[in-house]
Amino acid sequence: MSHRREFEIAFVGLKPGTHVYEYRIEDKFFTNYGEQDFKNCTVNIKLSLEKNNNFMQLRFDIDGTLESTCDRCGNQLPMQLWDEFNIIVKMVDDPEIMNEQEEDPDVYYISRGESHLYLSDWIYEFINLSIPLQKMCEDSEMGGPLCNKEVLEKLRKMEEEAQKDNHNTVWKGLEKFKDLE
Repeated sequence: MSHRREFEIAFVGLKPGTHVYEYRIEDKFFTNYGEQDFKNCTVNIKLSLEKNNNFMQLRFDIDGTLESTCDRCGNQLPMQLWDEFNIIVKMVDDPEIMNEQEEDPDVYYISRGESHLYLSDWIYEFINLSIPLQKMCEDSEMGGPLCNKEVLEKLRKMEEEAQKDNHNTVWKGLEKFKDLE
């Protein structure tokens, strides 16, 4: 099955009601999207598609792991992902105009003549949105086996020097105004 067809759903033949699809996403999924700032991705996606007459409600449940670079020490940091995203897909006559005017990012319009939903871009977006913006181990784990101890020591020294320099220069010169009354 081609990569593109693997992530498309032919919804025209589906009966009204809820339909469940499951996908396993690994590193090879992201090759079409360019280089990512993570690796060893293993994500399971459960998609619940509720089909109605003029719209569909999609619920993406994200669950998995990947490795990203720690923002603090630069070592690889295993991360657990879990999140859920909902999209309402409405069928209209002018989807381009409606998508431009729509302010709600959870509503998407397609043409009444469409027969397939293409999920790849949504899956890509939702996995990336599931990754925390700040990627660091917990303070209790800092200095543990996953941390780069050399970098942490250097950061500690730099912080001490910055506090010494900042402590002396912030108030420097203000003592001459102390007894002016």
